[in-house]
Amino acid sequence: MVIKKTKGVSPVIATVLLIAMVIASGVVVFIWFNQMTQKSITKFGGTNVELVCDEVKFDASFSGGILSLSNIGNVPIFGMKVKISDAGSYQTKDLKDLSEDWPATGLNQGGVFSGNIAGQVTEGSIVITPVLMGTSDKGKRTFVCDEKRYGYELLV
Repeated sequence: MVIKKTKGVSPVIATVLLIAMVIASGVVVFIWFNQMTQKSITKFGGTNVELVCDEVKFDASFSGGILSLSNIGNVPIFGMKVKISDAGSYQTKDLKDLSEDWPATGLNQGGVFSGNIAGQVTEGSIVITPVLMGTSDKGKRTFVCDEKRYGYELLV
């Protein structure tokens, strides 16, 4: 019987590789878990901004290329996302980008906006979704309310 001499990895190198693999997998799990948990944005002294979306009330109309909005609720609306749909395609833009007339601080209670967006819309529909400003541990942040629940659809 002949015994072959085989070379292997030294125990020190094997230990270092094992420790490196454990640290790398721990970092991957930490980053994955950190991205899974959403940082909460609050408004009105601690209320989650998602719950505040229920209290947003506004009225909108579109006629002759003029979009008119009025805040009829008690929640200030910082901005609006506008989803323009026509012929099976759509594009989503900030109302600030479509009209220079949008107030920098948004629409407060009873605020009214009227702006010309005729060059952006030809036919189809417009869905307007409110954007709220809240605070988080990193300062002021915006939050777009859910389009399906809080979007306001206007036919062009």
